Amino acid sequence: MPKKTESGEKPTLEQNLERLDELIAVLEDEETGLEDAFHTYKEGMELIRVCNAQIDTVEKQVLQLSDTGETAPFEE
Repeated sequence: MPKKTESGEKPTLEQNLERLDELIAVLEDEETGLEDAFHTYKEGMELIRVCNAQIDTVEKQVLQLSDTGETAPFEE
């Protein structure tokens, strides 16, 4: 599960993608041990699921906007 920001809010898509970049760097580091790599991979896979859900939410709003000309408030 993604960590909350310092303000206690859910991270934005951009923040989650930035975290994914950090995780990729850890996995590419040849000095990362197997156990650490596994936990990093696991966190990354969960973060990908969260990012996909965030993208789906925005996509639905865009489709609704194009259908009705209005959009519902953004919710994560």
